[in-house]
Amino acid sequence: MRPDLLNPLFAETAGLKGVGPGLARPLEKLGLTRLRDLAYHLPDRFVTRRAVANLDEASVGENVVVALTIREHRSSSGRGPFRVLAEDAIGNVIALVYFGRASYSAKKLLPTGEKRWVAGRIDQFGQGLQIVHPEHVSEDSAGLLATLNEPVYPLSEGLTQGRIQALVHQALAHLPRMPEWIEPGLLDRMGWPSWSEALVEAHKGTHEAARDRLAYDELLANALALMLVRASNRSRTGTPLLGDGRLRAKLNLPFALTGAQQRAIAEIEGDLQQGAPMLRLLQGDVGSGKTAVALNAMLVAVEAGAQAALLAPTEILARQHAETLTRMVAGTGVNVQLLTGRDKGRARESILMGLMDGSIQICVGTHAIFQDSVSYRNLGLVVIDEQHRFGVGQRLMLTQKARRTPHCLAMTATPIPRTLTLAQYGEMDVSRLDEMPPGRQAIDTRVIAQERLADVVEGLARHVAKGAQAYWVCPMVREHETEDLAAAEMRYETLKARFGDDVVLVHGQLRPEAKDAAMERFANGDAKVLVATTVIEVGVDVPNATLMVIEQAERFGLAQLHQLRGRVGRGSQASTCLLLRGDALSEVGRERLALMRETQDGFRLAEEDLRLRGGGELLGTRQSGDTPFRVASFEQIAKLLPLAHDDARLLMERDGGLSSPRGEAARVLLYLFERDWGVQLLRGG
Repeated sequence: MRPDLLNPLFAETAGLKGVGPGLARPLEKLGLTRLRDLAYHLPDRFVTRRAVANLDEASVGENVVVALTIREHRSSSGRGPFRVLAEDAIGNVIALVYFGRASYSAKKLLPTGEKRWVAGRIDQFGQGLQIVHPEHVSEDSAGLLATLNEPVYPLSEGLTQGRIQALVHQALAHLPRMPEWIEPGLLDRMGWPSWSEALVEAHKGTHEAARDRLAYDELLANALALMLVRASNRSRTGTPLLGDGRLRAKLNLPFALTGAQQRAIAEIEGDLQQGAPMLRLLQGDVGSGKTAVALNAMLVAVEAGAQAALLAPTEILARQHAETLTRMVAGTGVNVQLLTGRDKGRARESILMGLMDGSIQICVGTHAIFQDSVSYRNLGLVVIDEQHRFGVGQRLMLTQKARRTPHCLAMTATPIPRTLTLAQYGEMDVSRLDEMPPGRQAIDTRVIAQERLADVVEGLARHVAKGAQAYWVCPMVREHETEDLAAAEMRYETLKARFGDDVVLVHGQLRPEAKDAAMERFANGDAKVLVATTVIEVGVDVPNATLMVIEQAERFGLAQLHQLRGRVGRGSQASTCLLLRGDALSEVGRERLALMRETQDGFRLAEEDLRLRGGGELLGTRQSGDTPFRVASFEQIAKLLPLAHDDARLLMERDGGLSSPRGEAARVLLYLFERDWGVQLLRGG
């Protein structure tokens, strides 16, 4: 149960003054449905203005507040702007310029002969000065002195800065008094304000300490929740799994294991022998051989008389895993079966019976394998592929499928910097596959200017004519999913005009069945070119696809570029990745693309990505898989996460856990940041 103290913060924004149905939709789009969301909707930046007595004190390009007397209104013919000529205290003339419908309100706001205080940016136009669309106009100076340091908030269509500001003010007026959850010594050392002061100051932009404090709160909540999961997991009883090696001896792998694979296998086998269930993350680049490591773990379970289940995020991936595993275990006598939501009738019944009587030893599927109707005779190990698609909540659901908590091995092909690994998977032990199996060819990566698009399409035609396949990824448009879609649909139409039915399109707004059907056509080789937004499924394996084209590559983060490039180079053929860049290339964009050409080491790219973004340039909207945080920036994560981890450990081990006075405050923090599954675990665990 959420503490009563937090009720005002979790009240709906619909109850605020001025929020009608028209505002509710844009607020919902930004995720601002409760007062808490508004209080934590922090400004992107601040506009700093200077109050000046006259225009001689100001310079061109500067944001100012100045008193002006209105002299004349001038309308232009046609679609020209509406100009208001005004004078400062010493007779300098400036034009206030309005375009479009804004001119109607300008006439009312700026009556001739009256004095008004005006805030805006001074520009030069010909010989004169102008302010285009003044940001504020007020009858008295007091009204504008509050805007000398003005927050600029992220918006969505239908919202204005003024509207958001007013709503944030209302939300901040409802802040309850909170108990302090940060260790007092640390609070003093960092010079951080209290929680409510920090929130108010963060919206004024007066102190960096305020934002650091709020980021720290979020990191502490996360660290505590993960520690609770870990503690709860350690206190459960699992079944020690000790294999005798008879099945693994019959495995006929076509390649020798790398040192990294052998190390990971040893760590996992060690965990499986323990009485407490394993909770381990296997991190490895595309092609580093995670499947062989996971299969080894599953065979240990089968040798020990238990069953193993492999959970994949999509049906097409589940199908691929089932085929790969069946191929790998041929000759061992192990029964691998696929179970998806599509299986109906008798086929489904027979799989369910096989799981119940234990004759199916390895089950592969989507989350259908954990529905209520599915029972296992003795589920000993769960392997989760593409871990970031499944939250802690889902992981906990899986573990309730067995008489005793099964061991859990999570895998991800997303290379994550060490600091973020702690943030996202702090409850797990981590194994890293940081070597590539011998014989994998490097992918030839080239950067090409967007204006050479016609050459690229010609190259694609030659590629397809040879019988090979290609991916074409469309740009990630900042903020607007609909623009992403428009870009992809436009490219699809132009390529379809050239290649006909050989082209298929996949994007996030397609129905799952339509998306699967298009992916399937491409995977089977029926389609030669797959045009996509960034939704190309991680892990889909099409060995015949040896060309990857990424448009406006400078808009993507390094980790994402690396993931996309990893879709090719999966067969024995040499593969190419073409990064098309636009004209406006920032310094960071240039460095990103250079790094892509220079290295194919996903872990190095992940660390570099963090360094480049830490510089404050987050490309596009924050990618959902990036971090589990809304408040903490990459820089703050790197700086404050180790502190938060130590503090969480101190609270749990020395300061009396969650039942001490500080622990009670920490419970409030867990609910505030909705890491309440941590607390539920304590109660239910």
